[in-house]
Amino acid sequence: MYLADRSAPVGAKTAPDGGPVRAPAVASTVFALGAVSLITDVSSEMVTAVLPLYLVAGLGLSPLGFGALDGVYNGVSALVQLTGGHLADRVRNHKLIAGIGYGLSALCKPLLLLAHSLGPVGVVLALERTGKGLRTAPRDALISLSTPAELQGRAFGVHRAMDTTGALLGPLAAFFILNMAVGGYDAVFGVSACVAVLGVVVLMLFVPSGAGAGPGPAGAAKPAAANPEGEKPDGVTPAGAKPTGVNLREAAALLRLPRLRALALCAALLGLTTVSDAFLYLLLQDRTGIREQWFPLLPLGTAAVFLLLAVPAGALADRIGRRTVFLAGHALLLAGYGLLLWAPHWPALPYLVLVLHGLFYATTDGVLPAAVGATVPAKLRATGLAVVGTSQALARFGCSLAFGAAWTVWGAGPALAAAAAGLCCCAAVAGFVLRPAPPAPARDSATDPARHPRGTR
Repeated sequence: MYLADRSAPVGAKTAPDGGPVRAPAVASTVFALGAVSLITDVSSEMVTAVLPLYLVAGLGLSPLGFGALDGVYNGVSALVQLTGGHLADRVRNHKLIAGIGYGLSALCKPLLLLAHSLGPVGVVLALERTGKGLRTAPRDALISLSTPAELQGRAFGVHRAMDTTGALLGPLAAFFILNMAVGGYDAVFGVSACVAVLGVVVLMLFVPSGAGAGPGPAGAAKPAAANPEGEKPDGVTPAGAKPTGVNLREAAALLRLPRLRALALCAALLGLTTVSDAFLYLLLQDRTGIREQWFPLLPLGTAAVFLLLAVPAGALADRIGRRTVFLAGHALLLAGYGLLLWAPHWPALPYLVLVLHGLFYATTDGVLPAAVGATVPAKLRATGLAVVGTSQALARFGCSLAFGAAWTVWGAGPALAAAAAGLCCCAAVAGFVLRPAPPAPARDSATDPARHPRGTR
């Protein structure tokens, strides 16, 4: 499958008793990066949880204005991802580029205290998303390069679970600050800035440097798994060889990989019809009449389900195929749209929608980069992840703009119905593009040249 790599590792080391040496299922690098993401997400989600209400209710933005700002929030990150991924591969120091991204995002948090109109808020959010764009591909490349290909779904699941723990704690912190601290939104922004600085400190102290530390505590060599493209996806560098950077021509040559093109195309198609989290929560409030003080808690439902199921979903994708799990996640999201459209008066509606939303993220957010990691050569891992991530994020940028405009012109219901219809069509196309490759025809042993070397026939 395009989204599956379940080949057995070759060249694995053996223990003194003759048995195989079992490397940890999840590298220490993954746990360190997970801790950084957890802390950073506490900071980011504190802001994200209150931002829609702050902009719409506090600053009086229309849905169209909020859609434009939400599009900028995601679109800037998408445009910068390619730069971050290529720089990380070029300088062969993924931690450095990721650290610059985390640092820039941390510096932007205090600036929200000074921004009280659409223009300044938009600039600050664009800078903050620039930091996110710089760090995303190098961070995911570190995870991918420290994990054997057949275990990457699990590794990304562990990272996303830790990341989501921060997404769970951030809205809780925002809720308590809004209800207890003097200053309301400014208090949330101030605490968020302090937490973001802590995340940068943890990155500098605990994440090992290098393009890909091994899964063992000392960064020992990893077993290399076979790749459908004939590469060694884990990127084991030969002993004594110095890692070399890549140039733009090598990066552009990635687009010749048919599987990478298929992943980028499907990520873009599905992103075009994926309503942003902020709009989904605003729709829930619009449909159910949730009071404003409870609004920051809505992301908790998504985060809790994501946290519980990210690792099982990643392991399931490693076992049964990433294509199946990835498409199933979008089917669950489509079911959530359907509930918002046709069951707005159910008392259980918020809980059901948030559960489906969390399931969607658990079955897609880590599965997609795991699939990319099994397709792209190690020296171009960050660039390949950035290509697919940028395709998806740019598409979601377009979706935010279009959905905000549709809500303003048509209303919430027709806008969501159009998104649901589009998602259904795009999922069908993605299922076709990502279909399993046909098996190679069996060779006739009597005519197979490999069985009859020259001079022996």
